[in-house]
Amino acid sequence: MPVLSARLRTSFTAVGVPVLACGMALAGLGAWTANGHAGSPPHVAVTNAYVYQPTGPTPETAAFFTLTNDGGSADRLVHVASTDTVAPPRLSEHHMTSSGGAYRQPVGAVTVPAGDGLTMTPHGIDVTVRPKGTLRPGEEVSFTLSFAHGKPLRIRAVVVRPGAQTDRLPRP
Repeated sequence: MPVLSARLRTSFTAVGVPVLACGMALAGLGAWTANGHAGSPPHVAVTNAYVYQPTGPTPETAAFFTLTNDGGSADRLVHVASTDTVAPPRLSEHHMTSSGGAYRQPVGAVTVPAGDGLTMTPHGIDVTVRPKGTLRPGEEVSFTLSFAHGKPLRIRAVVVRPGAQTDRLPRP
């Protein structure tokens, strides 16, 4: 009888653990579906877009976008294009050195989380831009934002002086 008991225990463990794991996965998927996220694609919109007016002798400046995603899946901003620049815009991230200097590091893509979004800032993610000619406050620069899953967005970003209040700009 002890041999039969050991075999039953081994058989139960061999079958019970995978069945329990499947049940837990099914419960999690059910909860995700019940909350309306099953099959819900990303839905990214731009709610704020601006470009800093270049200052000093540097030909480059930065563009910033607030991206909102009210879809059920995250998306990634993978490319930024503009016909108003002399070189293709580049996604970049600002970093500080130990001596207090700053530098930009190119990034290939940035995530726009589901049910949330991404706000680009001068101290984080932005788009490095080299505009054609001189930019003046109030002018607009056109951009096309391309995503891994969503449709490209064509927007216009308004030129502002660095440090200007940007939360009341017109929607792009």
